[in-house]
Amino acid sequence: MSIEAAAKDIREEFSWLEDWEARYAHLIDLGKSNPPLAPHERTEASRVRGCASQVWLVTDTAGGQLNLRAESDAMIVSGLIALLIRLYSGAAPEEAARFDAEGLLDEIGVKGALTAQRSNGLASMLARIRSDAKAALAG
Repeated sequence: MSIEAAAKDIREEFSWLEDWEARYAHLIDLGKSNPPLAPHERTEASRVRGCASQVWLVTDTAGGQLNLRAESDAMIVSGLIALLIRLYSGAAPEEAARFDAEGLLDEIGVKGALTAQRSNGLASMLARIRSDAKAALAG
């Protein structure tokens, strides 16, 4: 599925949620479905710097697609991770490198309700995904 198709599904899903409280609860529910990383995957190399909570992100680029797996020790961040995995996993690196996920998260009413620390962490996760996509393009 392309990022645009996943974004369309996410827009539809969040359009039914009327306020931040409902979006927050939905994000937490989404985060609960994230499978944990294997202990050997939680390393300094996979840790995303710039996040207030612990976040580990593993990117596989086999088959010309990005495949993300990630974990956090914070519930709301786990929900953000679930959204990012839905957006970027299965996407071509070219599409991932140029997609504006912050714009989408703002559009669905998530980004604006995040604390400054969470916004910084989100920016760090997105920068890491873009960096991994660009590295996949470079070969």
